Amino acid sequence: MQRATAHPMTDPAPERLPDIPFDTIVEQMVAGIYVIQDDRFVYCNATWAGIAGYTAEEATGMSLAQIVPPDFLEVVRSRIRARLAGHPPSMHFITRGLHRDGRVRFVEVHGSRITYRGRPAVMGVGVDVTDRVRGEEERQRSREQLQALAAYTANKLEEQRLALARDVHDVLGGMLTSIKMDATRIQRRADNPEVQALTQGLIALTQQTIDTVKQISEALRPSALDHLDLSVALANELQAFTRRSGVPHALDADVPALRLAPRHATAVYRIFQEGLTNVSRHSKAQRVNVRLRVEDGRLRLALHDDGCGFDPDAPEGSALGLLSMRERAREIGGELQIRSAPGAGTRLVLSVPLHQEPRPA
Repeated sequence: MQRATAHPMTDPAPERLPDIPFDTIVEQMVAGIYVIQDDRFVYCNATWAGIAGYTAEEATGMSLAQIVPPDFLEVVRSRIRARLAGHPPSMHFITRGLHRDGRVRFVEVHGSRITYRGRPAVMGVGVDVTDRVRGEEERQRSREQLQALAAYTANKLEEQRLALARDVHDVLGGMLTSIKMDATRIQRRADNPEVQALTQGLIALTQQTIDTVKQISEALRPSALDHLDLSVALANELQAFTRRSGVPHALDADVPALRLAPRHATAVYRIFQEGLTNVSRHSKAQRVNVRLRVEDGRLRLALHDDGCGFDPDAPEGSALGLLSMRERAREIGGELQIRSAPGAGTRLVLSVPLHQEPRPA
């Protein structure tokens, strides 16, 4: 027996959905639809009209000037002309609309050139993105305020460090020097061996205190930043890092003798200092290499360690120290790149504009 097979001409047709009027689909869309011709809205659905606070009947026939803010009207018209001319025929952007209550609304539109009733027109789809735009603006303002606050805090901290370093070095250091000199005079005049021994110990203790004061003053504000070259300050910090951590270093500094503007020099030094701090705290490095160059009008500083590395994209990659370094670089128009991977060490590359400070005559 042969098996019976269905024939496409005789099988019953699949059940079809009833015809749905085009107007019904358009009116139920959550996106606004409009047609602009001769500087007017010749068609719009209820959603589009509602963005501006009108009904579809009220908005149809309205001119662009009634729905677009005056200061943005020519921008909208120029974009419409470009699409009508086919340069480009389609455009996607965020525009501004004027609500009937006077508020400005932000609308993301995608419009294209069409032929409407035998003549060129622009048809588009629009979505009200006012809340999104306002949120982005608020976040941007917050970022700018935080950046301004960070810059203000860093500058104030640097001012306080400088003032404290001067007081410690000049005032406290001077007082200790006076004590040492007085103790020395007492020792010379004393005939009692016990008094001489006491004053000798006092002189030694005072000298140790003076040395400690100098170290504190240098930690607060390296004198090389104010009196010598930046490269000297960096070399001194690198040597102090090796003494503290026991991690050997190599410095390749082929730069001319120059001094940066104080704000730039301080920022570069603090970024370098924070980089070394991160090496000693986290990297478990066996060696640190530093390269300092002047290239194409920019000072380029590279700090590389052979430690355990980390993932810069991980949440901990946005630690406060790294954020502080990036913010300091941004403040002086510099660029900071941090390249690292687990087990591959870390490389910090800083590039800043070279604004040389003229030396006093």
